[in-house]
This record gives sequence, C-alpha cells and structure tokens, in this order.
Amino acid sequence: MMLPEKQAFNRYFDHAILKSETTEEQVLAACLEAREGHFFGLAVNPCWTELIAKELERSDVCIVGVAGFPLGATTTKSKIYEALEAAQHGAAEVDMVANIGRIVAGDLSYTEKEISDIRDAMPNEIALKVIIEAPLLTSERIREATQVVINAGAQFVKTATGFFGGTTAESLKIVVEANAQQIQVKASGGIKTLAMAEEFIALGANRLGSSASVSIMREHSQRSVLAT
Repeated sequence: MMLPEKQAFNRYFDHAILKSETTEEQVLAACLEAREGHFFGLAVNPCWTELIAKELERSDVCIVGVAGFPLGATTTKSKIYEALEAAQHGAAEVDMVANIGRIVAGDLSYTEKEISDIRDAMPNEIALKVIIEAPLLTSERIREATQVVINAGAQFVKTATGFFGGTTAESLKIVVEANAQQIQVKASGGIKTLAMAEEFIALGANRLGSSASVSIMREHSQRSVLAT
C-alpha cells in the first residue's frame, strides 16, 4: 500500500489517554508525545482538559474534550455541561458518547434530539464528534445511528470508545457508506498497528483515535527508512 506523506499521516491522529487510572504524570507525558508527534489532537478525560490546554498552548495540537464518556448513559444536561466546560477549558473539539441504550432499542428520535440539543448548546466553532459505539450495534443500527448523527448537525460520526470492543473494517465500511461523505468520520477503538491505521484511512476515515499513535508512527518511520 502506498503510504501517505509523514506529515499528512500523523495529522490523522487524535492521540488518546482516556483510561480511568491515568495519572497526571502520564497526561503530561502524552502532551509531550502529541507535541513531538505533531498529532492532530490529544483526547483526555474532563479532569485533565484544562491542564493539557496549558501544556499544549502555542502548539499545533488540538485539545479534544469528552462528554458522557465512556458509557453515554448520563443525561443530556450532564453532557451539555461537560461539553461547555471542555470548551471553556480550551477544547476545540468534543467527543460525545450518544445514549447507546436508546440506539440499541431503536429510539432514534431520542438520540437525534439529544445530539441536536448538545450541538445547539455548544459554540459554533467547537466541533462535535458523536460516538455511536458500533461494536455494540447491528449493521442496520450502525446505518441508522450514522444518519441520526448527520441529521442532528454534528461534525463527525465516531465509531467507538474502545472500551466495549474495537472498530473493525466491516463496521467502518458501514459507517462510511451510510455517511456518504456528508460529515467526517473518526475511527477509534483498537487501532494498534500501522497496517490497521492505513486500512482505515483507505476505507474513508478522516481521523483516527488511538492510544498507540506513537508506536504506529514509529513503525511508519522505520518502514520509511527501510524503503530508502
């Protein structure tokens, strides 16, 4: 497979450090990794958003906040509060988990209203990325959920948190086809290798969420050296 140019390739990544046991030391290390790797973004849990905004000030790394993460089972008001707080603390994008139980049950009107309410409450310049947790959905539900995200005015549909199974090529294909280039697609969950990252980009992902961004870029660089 033809590799993208290095700068273009690393800008696909939202580097992520979202485990509950993450320490401040690990967050600071992730800030350094994101800065040195020139990744597009760094995603952290709400308690760390303000910290990374300060650490990454004057860098080319986007601050990515989260809302309703990782379960999606909080109230719409709670998600709005988290999204607004993330924006106030420096986030330029918010990855919000939709109410997965409602999607599984087919209550898509609730899902669309929730996303729309959150989008309407946020500043226009803040991108909203909606996680539909594809590993927990049927193929038809993935299609329906993708359309709902589009209808509600979000800027991205995101495949998964990674907490309940990884994104597969098959589920990503369904999202990309259902999306039909109407909004952007973020693939996330279990992206650990260069081969998988390249495959997902080739399938149509506009962004990749990964905690393994550094090792993937190292693999990319090593292969580039061997090719010269």
